[in-house]
Amino acid sequence: MVDADQTFVIVGGGLTGAKAAETLREEGFTGRVILVCDERDHPYERPPLSKGFLLGKAERDSVFVHEPGWYAAHDVELHLGQTVAAIDRAAKTVHYGDDGTRLRYDKLLLATGAEPRRLDVPGTDLAGVHHLRRLAHAERLKGVLASLGRDNGHLVIAGAGWIGLEIAAAAREYGAEVTVVEPSPTPLHGVLGPELGAVFAELHAAHGVRFQFGVSLTEIIGQDGMVLAARTDDGEEHPAHDVLAAIGAAPRTSLAQAAGLEIAPAEHGGGIVVDERLRTSDPDVFAAGDVASFPHALLGTRLRVEHWANALNGGPAAARAMLGREEPYDRVPYFFSDQYDLGMEYSGWAPPGAYDQVVIRGDAAKREFIAFWLSEGRVLAGMNVNVWDVTDQIQRLIRSAVPVDADALADPHVPLENLVG
Repeated sequence: MVDADQTFVIVGGGLTGAKAAETLREEGFTGRVILVCDERDHPYERPPLSKGFLLGKAERDSVFVHEPGWYAAHDVELHLGQTVAAIDRAAKTVHYGDDGTRLRYDKLLLATGAEPRRLDVPGTDLAGVHHLRRLAHAERLKGVLASLGRDNGHLVIAGAGWIGLEIAAAAREYGAEVTVVEPSPTPLHGVLGPELGAVFAELHAAHGVRFQFGVSLTEIIGQDGMVLAARTDDGEEHPAHDVLAAIGAAPRTSLAQAAGLEIAPAEHGGGIVVDERLRTSDPDVFAAGDVASFPHALLGTRLRVEHWANALNGGPAAARAMLGREEPYDRVPYFFSDQYDLGMEYSGWAPPGAYDQVVIRGDAAKREFIAFWLSEGRVLAGMNVNVWDVTDQIQRLIRSAVPVDADALADPHVPLENLVG
């Protein structure tokens, strides 16, 4: 039973936490809502940091989830620039700030997100080594890319995942020279497999990006604190004025772990273990967004998803669970990317080894197609590239979990909705 005397505390000021606070008020919760964020900026969305904002096509204010006055208008207590140091589950308090301020909670949501993985090589302390996770990172990187473009400078990117590729595209649009170093044989190899990874390799190569596949950075070479080159494990040295580490992100679980909450093993993506209603091993503590490892009944596995849609939908789902709603969180994973003139949306989950067939509908050479990953005829995932308004149909195919005819799936003349069982 939820009443007006209760206090709900949210730790983490990203999209997940902001949407959770919004949902609590929309659902009629009249108790205290306290949002504690370790950044000094108001809660913001992260996709623009590697897309529109980085390219100078979106204003800084456009990244914020709500305009600043929204929080006071909805009686949400916002504590910016405050780090939560500990959770006392027995006393149901969180401790934050330099003076160890204590907040008592009735329900607690951990939306602590993830942080960039760091390169473990000599030279990472040089001034020209960058990561991208926070708004301040994007602001700095925006200036770096503009400078590299003006001066015909070189950027080396470690990692050919989504962030690495989006920043490579942005850097090329600014006019910088770009080399991407990736241990796998194609970009996005662990997400899309070799078949579709090759599409992105060709896209970037056509725009002047140089790839070094099958190698890793071993050293960043500098002088007087500045980057001069990046060395790879094949002995090559690549000219560089700046280096970007884009080798993935790790869930921020230290707070939860210190509080004795169950943490998923690293081989399963790490994260705070939650049930289908985003409750942790403590029934009064919830977790959502990048940091949560949740069971997905449809996909038959436990997932930790780092994409925008999971934050957008996971925050509200956690808020409703905090209010006692018995609604399982079973959204089909979804994400999107924009690189040059290529826009894509991906729905589902098809890691390496999970699928036995890739079906293409449309023209991959023209980058206007839909790709489907199948296992025994069932659609596990679909990616539409420069083909729009098909996400609902793709997700229905995934949810149907019934075999479909591969030839019909590949035929653009057969409506996708006709294939749903």
